[in-house]
Amino acid sequence: MSQSADPAAEGAAREVALPLDPDVVRSLHAGDRVTLTGSALAARDAAHQRMHDLLAAGEPLPCSLAGETIYYVGPSPARPGEVIGSAGPTSSYRMDSYTPELLALGLRGMIGKGRRSRAVIEAIKQHQAVYFGAVGGAGALLARRITRVDPVAWEDLGAEAIVRLWLDHFPVVVINDADGRDLYDEISGPGEADE
Repeated sequence: MSQSADPAAEGAAREVALPLDPDVVRSLHAGDRVTLTGSALAARDAAHQRMHDLLAAGEPLPCSLAGETIYYVGPSPARPGEVIGSAGPTSSYRMDSYTPELLALGLRGMIGKGRRSRAVIEAIKQHQAVYFGAVGGAGALLARRITRVDPVAWEDLGAEAIVRLWLDHFPVVVINDADGRDLYDEISGPGEADE
């Protein structure tokens, strides 16, 4: 059996550290299987709306987004003895109207499910970022890859508050890369988000 210097060539997932290094982001390609280890922010619809409102009012955000990765997730409550409840990805298109302005602030990665709009894909390319897809419907399994949760902002939002998640070999696939490639287009052709 031959040894390959490239794990992707053998079908193994590439291990990637968070926060994302810009050179690593540029080396990722649509279709790459990746495991993420390190910290990411969790934020979804309500938190994105609040961030947008603050930016529109010229106010600072409660945390810097420079170099960060956001996981679009609203986890269920943790059972006794667990770090987090079910933590499956939210449909990413719901954050599309907010995403270009956050990428302009230095957001480097996003994790969710489903297609992104053409405007988001162009902003990903412009700002040299990456969008990862996580498996929908596997929230209980994905939760096992989250080792710690720390509050960051807006606890009044409950499951939609911004929290910091500590990930350990969290499995994802690169959907949109810094070159503007879209895995969904490459597999099945342009979709509704592009029409």
